[in-house]
Amino acid sequence: MLLFLKVFLTEFIAEMGDKTQLMLIALTSKYKLRDIILGTAAAILVLNGLAVLAGGFVSEFIPDWLIKVIAAFAFLYFAASTIAGDDDDEEEEGGRSKIKFAPLAVFCTFFVAELGDKTQLTAITFGANEGMNVAVIVWIACSLGLFAADILGMLAGYLLKSKTPEGLLNTLAFGIFSVFGVYTLFQGLKLISTDVCPIPMLPVLVAASAVFVAICVRPFIRREKKAK
Repeated sequence: MLLFLKVFLTEFIAEMGDKTQLMLIALTSKYKLRDIILGTAAAILVLNGLAVLAGGFVSEFIPDWLIKVIAAFAFLYFAASTIAGDDDDEEEEGGRSKIKFAPLAVFCTFFVAELGDKTQLTAITFGANEGMNVAVIVWIACSLGLFAADILGMLAGYLLKSKTPEGLLNTLAFGIFSVFGVYTLFQGLKLISTDVCPIPMLPVLVAASAVFVAICVRPFIRREKKAK
């Protein structure tokens, strides 16, 4: 019981204020709470299972730069789709499809965002220190601690959604995803330049940001026209 509480509290505190918690706040502008909970819970169980039982198998065999680049594109994709907004009629017509795939979208986004994060490293550390005989306890405690912190992010997002003016949460979500996307891409480019081959990081980052802005301009203008 003491081990469970120690692992749970450590993971809970480590996740508070983390990028994935903020990301879940942003995801509330796009998906239902049920879909976010399902996708997040599945991603947490898989990630912590890999970390505790395999000792960081995924992080060890997949290059860090590739993880960062995938996460960056995931963030930027959600930023671009968020700024486009949602049409109520389209939601009703395509609601069945969106509900079906929403948990998978949340799972993938959370998975790449959390991969290699400090909470996963915490799970790896506990798994290595405590041994395989208590691996299940460590896995459950890590997963519950991470999920409890992220639930607060989800609830905060839905509270903001109900209390803030229409469109404000979408704008906030766009900002969160964009900042995380550009920053994570910078981290990935830095790792590529260090571990793979030297590249002009700043020009590549500026070019990628310019392309992203260009992609977002059209749906933004279309959303503003609909609002008027």
